[in-house]
Parts: sequence; C-alpha cells; structure tokens
Amino acid sequence: PMRLLQSKTVPKRLGTSQRKPHEPQIPRSLIKEIFRHFAKMSVARDAFKIVEKCSERYFKQLSTDLEAYTHHAGRKTVEAADLEVLMRRQGLVTDKMPLNVLIERYLPLEYRKLLIPIAVSGNKVIPCK
Repeated sequence: PMRLLQSKTVPKRLGTSQRKPHEPQIPRSLIKEIFRHFAKMSVARDAFKIVEKCSERYFKQLSTDLEAYTHHAGRKTVEAADLEVLMRRQGLVTDKMPLNVLIERYLPLEYRKLLIPIAVSGNKVIPCK
C-alpha cells in the first residue's frame, strides 16, 4: 500500500519573537566611578548591586519627572529651566545655592564653558543661545 506523505513539524524557536524591548542602561563602570569619587572608597560587590539598582531607579524617576514638566509646558523638548525646577523641588538648588554654583563645583571646565554664559572680547557671549 502507498504511504501518505506526512509533513514534519518544525519546532518553534524559543524567545526570538517574544523579546522584551531593551532599556538603555548606565554603564556599570560609570556608576562605580561616580560612587568612588563621592564616597572616596571602594565598594563591595553586593553593595554595588544595590547602588546600581538605586541609580537606575533614580534616573528613571528623573526622566519621568522631566517628561511631565515638559509636557505640562506644552513642549516636546526638555529645557534647562525644566531641570532647574526639578532640582529646586529636590532641594538641590536653592536661593543660597544656585544652579551655576553647582555647575562650577561639580563639573569640569569644558562642561562649565558649555553651560554658563561667559563674556569674551569683541562683545561676544559664549555659549550662544
């Protein structure tokens, strides 16, 4: 008797079509470097995992808040004023501690030049707005 040809079943690939979108992460080396700079000491592995998790949550909340401020103002771009409002609400920027003082204290000179306007010869202000 003639045998009927049966189609073979192909096993499904696992996990290829059902991947979750990958969220960008802050590099571990950067978190470790920042922590060492401010704590002035090394950190144990298990403690570093907690520091890393807290950093991720902090920046996620920070970006959510900035998005809300921008949306509330009816814009699609985050501006420096949004960041200053957020830092005021967190208590980092006050009347006694303005944003420019924080910039001068914690950022290197090349970043300060980009953020704080400076008058130079020829009646020019750097950075231009």
